[in-house]
Amino acid sequence: MQDIPNTPEHPKRPAQRVSGAVAIWCSDHLARYIFMAVAFSATVSLLLIALFILKEGVPFIVKIGFKDFLFASEWDPSAGKFGIYPMIISSLWVTLGAMLIGAPLGVAGAIFLTQFVPKSVMRIIKPMIELLAGIPSVLYGFIGVMVLAPFIRNHFGGPGLSLLAASIILGIMVLPTVISISIDTINAVPRTYLEGALALGATRWQSVHMVILKAARSGIIASIILAMGRAVGETMAVIMVAGNAVKIPHSALDSVRTLTANIALEMGYATGLHRQALFATGVVLFVVVMILNSLAMAAMKRKTGS
Repeated sequence: MQDIPNTPEHPKRPAQRVSGAVAIWCSDHLARYIFMAVAFSATVSLLLIALFILKEGVPFIVKIGFKDFLFASEWDPSAGKFGIYPMIISSLWVTLGAMLIGAPLGVAGAIFLTQFVPKSVMRIIKPMIELLAGIPSVLYGFIGVMVLAPFIRNHFGGPGLSLLAASIILGIMVLPTVISISIDTINAVPRTYLEGALALGATRWQSVHMVILKAARSGIIASIILAMGRAVGETMAVIMVAGNAVKIPHSALDSVRTLTANIALEMGYATGLHRQALFATGVVLFVVVMILNSLAMAAMKRKTGS
């Protein structure tokens, strides 16, 4: 059998090398400018939204008065009364109730999935949990109206559509956020931390509780704060299950109306001062959500720095 002689490849001509270098340079710079334009567009969009809300809402707050707007307890636009204090209290209680349900369950779920089940099981369960975040909020609200509200009404009394129902539904809705971020944070803790604690004679739970959770604390706190921002801004599910009564709740079984629900329910027909009052409510929500996001970012930076 005749051997095939090895023929060296022909070197590229100078013109080919130059054209290849130019193509690489153009593609790199084109991608850079495209990503820069996308980032700039997102930033400008956020600034324009913020400016529009502030432009529409701040003059109303100045006209009515900061104290009368935030701390007056009567909301009756037809009579010129625009106190959002009952809705602020309702929003705080609904959010607090949701976090009392979602935060412990979410953190416990993340610990269980990362420390007490095989990785093969976690690879299956984690995507399923993350899919919960993609379920439309109206479906959560529908389940709340058809299942949860009648259960509360039959077993605890009250109208069923209540602060308790809204808190439970929101607590379930924020679970994917808390679990996903907490899992990533716990997995970022070096494995040697756990192995060192076990080598010193600590039990599995002692190692997780005293070492892993302490090392992942900042990231877990950030996940809870981000989930809180989600709960504060949720609208559709809350409208469906909260009852939408403008009053200060005295019981978890009372019907309530949150700030987001108030905007969604009344913006369609609001005019004049009423419309400006809803934009002013949006200013309050915008400030609250920005504060929560800033706290979450600070917690994540602290985690990265440590």
